[in-house]
This record gives sequence, C-alpha cells and structure tokens, in this order.
Amino acid sequence: KDLILKKAREVCTCNLQTIVTFFCRLFPVLEWLPHYNVKTQLLGDVISGLLVGVVAIPQSISYSLLASQDPIYGIYTNFFCNIIYVAMATSHHNSVGSFGVLCLMIGQSVNQHLQLAGYSDDSTGSSLVGNSTSSSNGTAGCDRSCYAITVALSLSFLVGLYQILLGVLQLGFVAVYLSEPLLSGFVTGSSLTIITSQMKYLLGLKIPRHEGVGSFILTWIDLFRYIQNTNICDLVTSLVSLAVIVPVKELNDRYKEKMKAPFPIELLVVIVATVISHYCNFGERYKSAVCGDIPTGFRKPTLPDINLFSSLAVDALPIAIIGFAMTVSLAEIFGKKHGYAVRANQEMIAIGMCNLIPSFFYCFASSAALTKTLLKESTGTQTQVSGLVTSLVLLLVLLWIAPLFYSLQTSILGVVTIVNLRGGLRKFRDTPRMWQISKLDTVVWWTTMLCSTLITTEIGLLVGVCFALLCIIFRTQRPRATLLGKVSDTEIYEDQSSYKQLSSIANIKIFRFESSLYYANKDYFKTALYQKTGVNPVLLAAKHQKVEAQANADKGNSKSFFGTRFDCLKPAKKRAERPPADTHLPSVDMHTLILDCGAMQFIDTAGLSALKEIHHDYKEIGVQLLLANCNPSIRHRLREG
Repeated sequence: KDLILKKAREVCTCNLQTIVTFFCRLFPVLEWLPHYNVKTQLLGDVISGLLVGVVAIPQSISYSLLASQDPIYGIYTNFFCNIIYVAMATSHHNSVGSFGVLCLMIGQSVNQHLQLAGYSDDSTGSSLVGNSTSSSNGTAGCDRSCYAITVALSLSFLVGLYQILLGVLQLGFVAVYLSEPLLSGFVTGSSLTIITSQMKYLLGLKIPRHEGVGSFILTWIDLFRYIQNTNICDLVTSLVSLAVIVPVKELNDRYKEKMKAPFPIELLVVIVATVISHYCNFGERYKSAVCGDIPTGFRKPTLPDINLFSSLAVDALPIAIIGFAMTVSLAEIFGKKHGYAVRANQEMIAIGMCNLIPSFFYCFASSAALTKTLLKESTGTQTQVSGLVTSLVLLLVLLWIAPLFYSLQTSILGVVTIVNLRGGLRKFRDTPRMWQISKLDTVVWWTTMLCSTLITTEIGLLVGVCFALLCIIFRTQRPRATLLGKVSDTEIYEDQSSYKQLSSIANIKIFRFESSLYYANKDYFKTALYQKTGVNPVLLAAKHQKVEAQANADKGNSKSFFGTRFDCLKPAKKRAERPPADTHLPSVDMHTLILDCGAMQFIDTAGLSALKEIHHDYKEIGVQLLLANCNPSIRHRLREG
C-alpha cells in the first residue's frame, strides 16, 4: 500500500514544470520549433514539401477511388493529417496521408455497409435502390457518395480512438508481433488485391464488386467473363500511361542519388491526360468514366454516425494496428538512420489524432505512406515543417485547382495506383534470398501473402500473426540439443557435432538444451536427453526390475525344489540370491550427467517437474545429475521448487 501511494504521488504531482513537460511530450513541436534554424533547414523542408505535395495530388485522388470515396475526400485526408502530424510527431521524416493498403481495407468495409444499406453497385452518386432514405443513418436523401463517406469517417473515428487508447495505455509494444516478413507478406498480398480491384478501371469494365472470402478469384473470373465489353479508349489510355510512367519511375529509382529530385511523371501524366480527355471529349464520345465535378473549399464539420460503431468496431481494429505498425516502423528506420530518438507510444497517439480529428472533416483513415516518406527523406527534409508545405500545396488544390480534374479518366487513377505498388511486388524477388537465410520466415511470408490475397486482408493478417507465433513456439518446442566436449588444455566446452578434436571426459556426459524448459518442450527435452546420452533411465530401471523379478522367480523355484527333497542343503539359498549366469544387468557408461542450463532463460512448473523426474530416474540407476550455468532466476526457481 505504501509503495502504491508513493508511486501515485510521484506520477500525480502537479506543478508548472510537470505541466510544461506534459505538453512538450504530447506536442513535440514545442521542443524543436524554438530551435528551428531558418538558414540551414528551411530550404530543404520547402523543396521536400513541394515535391511531396506534387506527388500527393494524383495519389490522393486515385486512392480515394480505392477507398470507394469521391476524389475530394482524399485531398481532405492528406491536407488535415499532415497539419496534425507536424504538431504531435517525434519523427522528422514520416509523411502521412492515404496509404494503399489502408484504403483497400477501408474500401472493403465501406462496400459491405453500402450493400447492407441497400445501395446499388453503380458509380459514385447513385441513389438507394428502392427508396431515397438510408435506414442505417436516418439521413433523408443521402445518396451513395454521402453514405460512403459517412461510413468512412465513422471508421476513421474508431481507428483513431483505438490508436490513442493503445498509446495512452503504453501498448506500443504490440507492434513487435508484426514481424518484418509478416508485414512484407501482408503488403504484397494486399498489393495483389489492390491491382485486381483496379483492373476494371483500366479496362473500362462495369463488373459486380466482390467482397469477403474468395473475392480475388471471383473478380478475375468476372474480368475474363466480361472482357468483350472492354472500353477501347480506357484500355489504350491505360497502356500508354503505363508505358510512360513505369520507365520514368524506374529511371527515378536508378538515378535517385544523382538527381536532386525525382521527376513528377505521375502529375504530368494526370495533367496531360486531363487536357486530352477534355478537348477530345472522351467522356461523351467514348463513354469513358471520368472524375466528374470535384467541389472546392471545405465542408462544415460533421459528427460520426454512432449507429455504425457497433458494425465497424471489428473492421477498425486491423486498420488501426496496420496503420500504427507502418508509421512506427518507418519512423524508427529513419530515426536510426539520422540519429534521433522516436517514441513509439507518442507516434501511436500522433497517428491516432491524425485519424480522430480529421474524421469530423470528411476524412478517412490514414498512416505514414512509404513512397512519400522515401521521397521526403531523399529530397533533403530535416523537420516536419515540410509537412506544412505539403498541406499548403493541397490547400491550393482544394481552393482553386480541383475542378480542373473534371475530365480526368478513372483509368488514369487506376494506373497511378498500380504503379505505386511496384515496391510490394518486388518482394517476390527477395524470397529466394529469404529462403536461404530463414526457411520459417519465408513460410510466414508466403502464408500471410496467400491468405491476404485469396481470403481477405483482415483474415490474412490474423492468420499471419497466429502462424508467426506458432513458428516461435515451434522453434522453442524443438530446439537444438547437443552433447558437449572439452577443448584441449582449456575449460571451454563446445558441441561435439560441430567441432572436431574435442575430448570427452570419462564416465561424464554434458548435455546442453538451447531453450527455456517449459510445458511445451519438456517431453522433447527428455527424449533428446535420452537419445544423446544413450542412457534411458526408465528403460534401464525396467530391465533391472525384470532381472530382479526373474532372479526372484528362480530363487522361488530353487527353494521349492530343495525344500521338498533336499531340505538339508541350506547353502542353496545363497546361490539362488545371485542372478543366473545367463542373465546380465544392463551396464551404464557414465556415473555423472551434467545439464548445461546456460541457454535456459526460465523454467516453469512443468519443466521443474521434468527435472525432478529425471533426477529421480537417474538416481535409481546410480547416475548423479548436476546442473551448470544456471542464471539467478532459475536458481531461485530451483530453490523454491
């Protein structure tokens, strides 16, 4: 009680210094902004912010399509989250905004709710099937676009709430369960799903949208089923755009060290395609799908739909975890590279606020974006001031430029989305090398990738996490077990199967078990011990009992025979007490067994019981058991047990 009260007083003290410290930790901008050097840092931040803003324009519009939203909402999302992240982030290089994998998961959740609410699967703006009022949100005259953003902003609110709660409760460690192979496989699987969802835009097809298990395969079946309805204008536009964008992006990657900034080929293609589509009237002449009206300015803030929270609560959890994991992993990578500390829990709170607050301004969930973060770091940014510059660029689009994209074909947006997924697809080239390094990690990668692609992204993530944990258990359940030998003229003992010219000590065997001893591997521990030492005390004890039983039986027979006929021959008893000449007791080639516990971190009650059992069994056959290299916690457990 006294200890708890003492700790509570330390934490709950309130004075000016603690208040200042609290706000400086909550808003790191208060620490670094007063020391901002305009002469040395401003130029790099401005250039980097401008370039990221230029790249963010086409990505914001194209990723809106992926999230089943109107283009304006993608611009809103990137604008607001950048401003909030500047104030609350500990990372100097992360660029936050719409992220392809999250947009895919948001789009899947939104489409499920659109179907449940009875909206048709037509283009954005279609009304309810059969009536004009949504029973879910009770908003009269809310069309498909209106209900889609209502679902998305409610989802974003829950995602932000989850992330803030995890950050406040100091649960940032949950990200450690998302290993690099798992995340890589998940991103690759999601990339394949995204490409599949964008193919209908590249071909100009109107096919039913599939959600849930098997949507990947069903979508490809429909693509081939309706391939004869391909819009030739959209197909040609897509192929030409791919032929232009991909080589330039490859050149940007190859010569990024020599170039001061990558060439903004995506924005150039979007502008040229919009101009050509406008003057050639692709929308009416060839029936190509175009963006349509994109409003300017900002909408009045709104509240999330509380009625949707119960149905969105499960969908929000994997989005929150993936968004946080991507944000923290990128922050730690560049923090380590440039020599500054990153607080994982503060990053969780920061990205949570980037989702919670913008949800009132018609935004969907966001996280750190890989491509924009790499661009930001490579173009010389030093602080998050570059994020403000990016927001200013997007503000210009919101106020004046957005309506100019009226004639932009959705096939171009699909091309922009697919081209930005090249990084995820390149992971296939790394799998042979990964197999050489770690076969289990490669299996985790393939399992997560296939489940994310063929089942659903959420189930794929869950299966990947569970399978990765099972692999860890498997590694500790059947660890390496060896006999040790002594290096000549030293006190060093090493594995006899790995090193040559090691000397064994007569009648003493040293056994090393390279894992903690607990309930899952105690049976394997005993099996490996008996196999390596060649001495199974249980079998030997059984043979001893069998020999003794046979001897006692012979003794009984002899006693009966001599007692009835030659009762005077008493020395026969002594002869019968010894085993017959044709019966041999099993021999043991050791008198001491040493267990090297140096690799054991802990022993649970089942492991302790196994040690007691082994100690008793070897004692029965005359072999003493000794433990070596026990750490303090194991010694404490042994004393207590």
